[in-house]
Amino acid sequence: MIRNILLSALCILPSLVSAGNYSNPLKANNAGDPNIVYENGWYYLMSTTGADLQMTRAHTLDGLKQGERKQVFKDSTPSRCCNVWAPEMHKVEGAWHIYYAAGAGGDEQHAHVIKGGSSPWDAFTYLGQMRPDWSIDGTLLTIANKNYFVYSGRDTDGVQSLFIAPMTGAATSGQRSLLAKPTQSWETNGFGVNEGPFALYHGGRTWLTFSASFCGTAQYSLGLLTYNGGDPLQQGSWTKSNGPVFKSADGNYGPGHNSFFTSPDGSQIWNVYHATNNSNGSCGGDRYANALIVNWKSDGTPDFGVPPEVGAVLPGPKGE
Repeated sequence: MIRNILLSALCILPSLVSAGNYSNPLKANNAGDPNIVYENGWYYLMSTTGADLQMTRAHTLDGLKQGERKQVFKDSTPSRCCNVWAPEMHKVEGAWHIYYAAGAGGDEQHAHVIKGGSSPWDAFTYLGQMRPDWSIDGTLLTIANKNYFVYSGRDTDGVQSLFIAPMTGAATSGQRSLLAKPTQSWETNGFGVNEGPFALYHGGRTWLTFSASFCGTAQYSLGLLTYNGGDPLQQGSWTKSNGPVFKSADGNYGPGHNSFFTSPDGSQIWNVYHATNNSNGSCGGDRYANALIVNWKSDGTPDFGVPPEVGAVLPGPKGE
């Protein structure tokens, strides 16, 4: 029945969703690890395709379903031709950059970056490899006007964990430090994983969301690291949540690998994440991209809510 609901939702004509409203999914397949930015009247969406970097743009959130699409970058260099994962758009020193993971195939994987222009829709060229070690899901974190590269790597015992390194340039970073390791039961379903970090800023506070457990389980979910002040490179400067802050609900399984974007009027923060209708979870192309507003608790901490049913018509971002 869930599959039928999903297929029906994908067939909704744009005219049936009024301006300013939207429904999930925003992208029906090949939508793992979604990233959205809003810039000068356009929403831009990227996600994992496995083979290249693709981008969709539209003037409204719901419009991304049938938005303008193009291939941004495809690399034939053998060392980074394949397993192209988790693209993220970040503006660095006035130019848009896309950070992503790629390798030669098999298990080899490294963080890379391409550089564009003043708009995410501009042409991109290869800039460099961010890390010498096994590295995926790279993102940028800014604290006290300093940039850090946070990514998922392998600890000395092989466990997939989160690492942080100071950025020494748009395409270079320094020595890594262990930031978080999967030690709690909710982080070790299938096997222990911490991946997909992304920064959240609100009210003068800083957090990092991350994904925990193996993506091929329904228990794949979002956790939260809270920055408490001090040196961001030190684990003691962060507190990890004691359980997931966003998890499977209403037929959406394994919601995770998220990012955040701001509404056109700048008053709201939105969570974009992938999920699957496969009750066993999935790491494949059947993952779809969704968005949901972030609310705020009385103590100033984020409230991510629960993934709504596929096809539910919801109020869109303010300012559309």
